[in-house]
Amino acid sequence: MLDLPNALVSTEAEEAGRVLERNKIYAEICNAKIGSEYFEEKMVQTISGAAKTKEVQCETITMAEKGMMVTFWDLDNPLEASETEASRAPAGKSSKSPSAEEHTQAVAAPSARESAGAARSQEEKECSSEEILTSANLQQDLVVMERILMENIFQPKLALYRRIPVLTEPVVVSEAEEEAEEDEEEKEEEKQEETALPDPNQSPAEGAGPSLEQLWSYRCDLTSGHSVSSMAWNKVNPDLIAVGYREFVSQDQKKGLACCWSLKNPMWPERVFRCQHGVTAVDFSRSSPSLLAVGMASGCVAVYDVRSRADAALLDSSASLNKHKGPVWQLRWVEQDKDDKKERLMCISGDGRITQWFIQQRLDCFDVMKIKRTQSGKKKLPGERERKGEGPISQEAAGMCFDFHPEDTDIFLAGTEEGHIHCCSCSGKEQILGTYRGHKGPVYKVAWNPSSTDTFLSCSADWSILLWHRDSHTPLLTFTSVTAFVHDIKWAPQSAFIFAAVNERRVEIWDLSVSIFQPVLSCAASPEGNLSSLLFARNAECLLLGDSCGQVGVWQLHNLAVPSTEQVGSLCDIVAPAGAV
Repeated sequence: MLDLPNALVSTEAEEAGRVLERNKIYAEICNAKIGSEYFEEKMVQTISGAAKTKEVQCETITMAEKGMMVTFWDLDNPLEASETEASRAPAGKSSKSPSAEEHTQAVAAPSARESAGAARSQEEKECSSEEILTSANLQQDLVVMERILMENIFQPKLALYRRIPVLTEPVVVSEAEEEAEEDEEEKEEEKQEETALPDPNQSPAEGAGPSLEQLWSYRCDLTSGHSVSSMAWNKVNPDLIAVGYREFVSQDQKKGLACCWSLKNPMWPERVFRCQHGVTAVDFSRSSPSLLAVGMASGCVAVYDVRSRADAALLDSSASLNKHKGPVWQLRWVEQDKDDKKERLMCISGDGRITQWFIQQRLDCFDVMKIKRTQSGKKKLPGERERKGEGPISQEAAGMCFDFHPEDTDIFLAGTEEGHIHCCSCSGKEQILGTYRGHKGPVYKVAWNPSSTDTFLSCSADWSILLWHRDSHTPLLTFTSVTAFVHDIKWAPQSAFIFAAVNERRVEIWDLSVSIFQPVLSCAASPEGNLSSLLFARNAECLLLGDSCGQVGVWQLHNLAVPSTEQVGSLCDIVAPAGAV
């Protein structure tokens, strides 16, 4: 309902006297302010607002820029356009009395020009917007903005990873609230002192064992459904890690991925390289840190330049006649000479070949050695004749893994599918220096101890982890905790006694200085899928775990005692008595 109150009051009304009195007072006020320079007489019916302080007396001045696109079609005079159309009319018709068709044509001409001009302006706007969105400056600004947001979101976790204090926002409270909080804290401390009685049966070391805490995970929609096959840190940038992914569906190998993740953005990789086949191995070069070597399940080897945003490989072995016929299970850049910093790219494949690749105009290789299948260790029955022509080597054995000696890069270990480990040499007539037999299944990983260089570890599909000495062809120790395939093992970089292993569902931390019978830590670190690979962080006390769902979890190690460097030489002293027993 619309209600407009009347501005006039009858002289016979009851409130007429009050209205006349108010009008008289208002007239006196106006007469008194006639001489003031701040007085201006206006007819207004507004209510005076509340008094404002000096700081907010003036409203904030806002400025906005507005513009529009104007073309030559918009500047044409419609009258001139109509005259032009009228002059183009047929000569057989009179100009004095134009027909209805001529009138409609003359009127329609300017509207057509206007529509064409509007269409062109719209196209120019779309072109300009696309140029802005695809410009390099805008993309760089968006990257900086994205990293700032990631820094704000993951700041507490990144601070724990880098072992720096966590930033907290200060809370502004009044003095009364501070006093009340202090009183409450004092009361809580008194209660804790009264209730926290010491347990005489519990030792101080109990309750403070090693533990894992997940900080974040490298995962996105692009990597979901893929299995993490390998991981490698960049040799120069400790915050950059390369992860290889592969996918198996109904025994068919689909396309793979090689992603470079940065610590500055755990939610999306910095570089994504799409491969035609599943990625089985990755490794960064030390002399050229921007080169990433990728091995695939098809036997191809590719080298990518992570500085380039292009998806294509810098070099590819698909056209090589000497490429592998089986999956490239592991590859590594190996230093030839530490003084010259020359490197060679070595690969081991399922076709039984260990190859060295040379990078020129194209990627090609030559065989360093071929792994032969050894003769079974069956004893000859009494009276059985030795077959003529039957040698100890019958055919090639599939290679599964290798690791080069940390001091002498001409010597390396090669694990095979038949469960044997060969100690090999890159130079010399006898390439196989010795064979270690102990596993009953394929050897998935071998790893030299970086501190005690005469010992190494091996893990296999026979559920066991073996500790070997270089001079002994029988294992010193056997570690078996669960009945599951052991997919990966790694020595801790800070200690010669600590190593980590992952089986299908659990991750285990072994400390040989504490116990050789059971791990000091064993926990399920991947609730969604099976664990497939692990890697120790270079500049943090963290462990990276890859699983079959395309997730790389970053876990922090707590309360893990690191032995001093003086105890490195005593590894064999600890292991030898146990191995002898």
